[in-house]
Amino acid sequence: MEDKIMPARRKDPINWAMTLFIISFHVGAVVALFNFSWAALAVAALLAWIGGGLGVGIAYHRMLSHRSFEAPKFVEYFLTICGAIGFQGGPIAWVAKHRMHHAHTETADDPHSPRHGLWWSHFGWIMQGKSDNREVESLLRYAPELAKDRFHLWISRWNFVPQLVLIAILYLAGGWQFILWGLCVRVVYTWHAAFLVNSYGHVWGRRRFETRDDSRNNWWLALLSGGDGWHNNHHAHPALARHGLAWYEIDTNWYTIWALKKLGLVKKVRLVKLPQRSVAAERTVIVE
Repeated sequence: MEDKIMPARRKDPINWAMTLFIISFHVGAVVALFNFSWAALAVAALLAWIGGGLGVGIAYHRMLSHRSFEAPKFVEYFLTICGAIGFQGGPIAWVAKHRMHHAHTETADDPHSPRHGLWWSHFGWIMQGKSDNREVESLLRYAPELAKDRFHLWISRWNFVPQLVLIAILYLAGGWQFILWGLCVRVVYTWHAAFLVNSYGHVWGRRRFETRDDSRNNWWLALLSGGDGWHNNHHAHPALARHGLAWYEIDTNWYTIWALKKLGLVKKVRLVKLPQRSVAAERTVIVE
């Protein structure tokens, strides 16, 4: 099916339930600033890495969406639970939307292209879109292999359960202060880090590869997002486990995958072999 012509801007009605939900987290993050402790900050940083790095960046994005590496089921399921903790919905919905983005980038069928407007690509597609974070049936065509897995079906429908368990642990460990920082602050941070890739990462930055989309590389966005800010690299070679292709392109999610490989917890890691003198030179995809 051909991609539809891109309209100038989306003017969908506001999804008030989702909008109020998002606003409540931002309010909680502001309140947290008046309830600071180094222990709470450390908890937020650790959970940002678990939910945003191990979960969304590595599990949902590089493992499930692009199959950049393989892992035993117990590792795959553990990383997927980390993704649920990241609070960006269940794996089937996340993977389906991301595959739609790659299949129809910068067209009307792209869920979050900045060509609909910068606000739309950042938060508008969620706050003015359909709440389908638990949806399965309408998205199966984009993630058919996940739909055949009973665990992925369950966690997609009940992705908030790990979050509820985590909230109870946070309260027992540090009361409301740990909830404000370990939930509100870290979720708001990981949300914006991920959504900046959707918005800013398609508008400003450098382009190493001439892709058919508007993707850009941004060093500071890569630092915020665990390496996903090397977005032009990613759109040029979406199946690769490493997004930072040059030695100076920091990609902390890749460093984690590398460590997991050394520990024997992942295999068949898809990489790209590049000549030392030119990152943009001829490329050969390899599987380790």
